Amino acid sequence: MGTDPAPGGRGAAAPAMGNFQMEDFAAGWIGGAASVIVGHPLDTVKTRLQAGIGYGNTLSCIRTVYRRESVFGFFKGMSFPLASIAVYNSVVFGVFSNTQRFLSWQHCREPGASPSRTLSDLLLASMVAGVVSVGLGAPVDLIKIRLQMQTQPFQEGNLSLKPRAVALGEQPAYQGPVHCITTIVRTEGLAGLYRGASAMLLRDVPGYCLYFIPYVLLSEWITPEACAAPSPCAVWLAGGMAGAISWGTATPMDVVKSRLQADGVYLNKYKGVLDCIAQSYQKEGLKVFFRGITVNAVRGFPMSAAMFLGYELSLQAIRGDHVVTGP
Repeated sequence: MGTDPAPGGRGAAAPAMGNFQMEDFAAGWIGGAASVIVGHPLDTVKTRLQAGIGYGNTLSCIRTVYRRESVFGFFKGMSFPLASIAVYNSVVFGVFSNTQRFLSWQHCREPGASPSRTLSDLLLASMVAGVVSVGLGAPVDLIKIRLQMQTQPFQEGNLSLKPRAVALGEQPAYQGPVHCITTIVRTEGLAGLYRGASAMLLRDVPGYCLYFIPYVLLSEWITPEACAAPSPCAVWLAGGMAGAISWGTATPMDVVKSRLQADGVYLNKYKGVLDCIAQSYQKEGLKVFFRGITVNAVRGFPMSAAMFLGYELSLQAIRGDHVVTGP
């Protein structure tokens, strides 16, 4: 796509080694906004299944949320991620694209040579994007999950229950994103915003490797050699499949992350990642780490399809490129 690639395009060579391009950040913002709108309802279901109580399965969770909170319950906490996750994805896509572009240019040995992208370039760029994503995304994810989980019933018999939870009863603990942030900082300190960050790091570094690499390989495999870049249909399919693969395999650590981040709405049960894993396994068995895997994979397809499609199309519009769909 114009200059060398947006994650999946074959494209022409970039004009200079290590060329930093802001277009990737802008396109990532648009793709991120599209993915939030498409994926938030199922993200709410996933979070309730993993960290809530009283839900038997995915369909039971959907019925319960709808019965208790109407359709608006599925969009609880969306305003904050819509504003922030778009920026978060902007950085992730911008970092990934510019990193792999820089690495690809390191293989050039002659002035006029085109960059050659290798699997190791994609792997390293994905890992860098995963690390950066945690620094920005951990507080965003924490606020989103706290807002999604605050209407959940808590176990009154738990001795570690916070005094404010007893006083509030079933009332929401947070009145909105800003109140949630100030409450967490006041009660848990700035470090409280990064609760679950270690679990998120263990989820996102391999998760982004299984996100970007399958997308690039699938989109290139689907796209005929005569085409300069994938068609919108190829982008949608490759992006959706990459999302399903990434989110499906990330489920075990996603469960741990969700529990650590939700832990604190009314009570604190876990001391860290290992303690959360141990307690969860002891009480609920191995199957608990695969809770929500179906909704994760199902949600991952449309969410990632919207993400990559929004990214690629907006990148073409910004650069003034045109996709060649003919053979």
